[in-house]
Amino acid sequence: MTSPVYDTIGLGYVAHRRPDPRWARVLTEHLGVDADGLVVNVGAGTGSYEPTHCAVVAVEPSVVMLAQRPTGAAPALRASASALPLSDACADVAMAILTVHHWDDAAAGLSELCRIAPRRVVLAIDFERHARFWLLEEYLPEVADHTRRCAPGSDEIAAAIGATTSVPLFVPRDMEDGVLGGYWCRPDAYLDAGVRANCSGLALADPAVIRQGIGWLVADLASGAWARRHGDLDQLDQVDLGYRLLVADVR
Repeated sequence: MTSPVYDTIGLGYVAHRRPDPRWARVLTEHLGVDADGLVVNVGAGTGSYEPTHCAVVAVEPSVVMLAQRPTGAAPALRASASALPLSDACADVAMAILTVHHWDDAAAGLSELCRIAPRRVVLAIDFERHARFWLLEEYLPEVADHTRRCAPGSDEIAAAIGATTSVPLFVPRDMEDGVLGGYWCRPDAYLDAGVRANCSGLALADPAVIRQGIGWLVADLASGAWARRHGDLDQLDQVDLGYRLLVADVR
């Protein structure tokens, strides 16, 4: 098993990556599993968004992330998404939350989701829309370019798992989960190195690029330039930054 990316960037992950209850409600609704059902959470990380009303088996390759799973969390297997140590059709639902683009072999992993469960629920990203987020487009254009090249995106994942439903997960202005776009109306948050460290798109970028872009943001916040350009955000309760919940049910 190769060393997972979160063995490097996952330290302190739980400090800012807590499940947002609004996203959790939508996810639980679309899992569509009863109390006696079984969900396999692939690329489970620290366990965010795992349902609590049914049995769950987590699969995660990173020892750093596994160590941060809370007491009482679902049992976890250390394994790769591309070779799940599980039998065919063993679960009611296979879920994967903001993880597929980090898999070493995404095509094999998505095939494995289809093998182990008739219902697949994947939180993916429309990377083109994501790259247009103001932080990336205006301050970190190199990261925006990299984001556009990320794969697989939501459309590719939907095709691979046979999704028939795509639900946009809008980001509320008081988002509790520190995803990269979670602070879209709270720009000061991006000055916090801890916040940036828990966003993979920033944590994996060239540190020199991040320092330069954050320096520009600091200057624009001080001068009022950011507020003048983005004053319209004060009127919004939520924004679409490309997060997509994909649901496939093949029975």
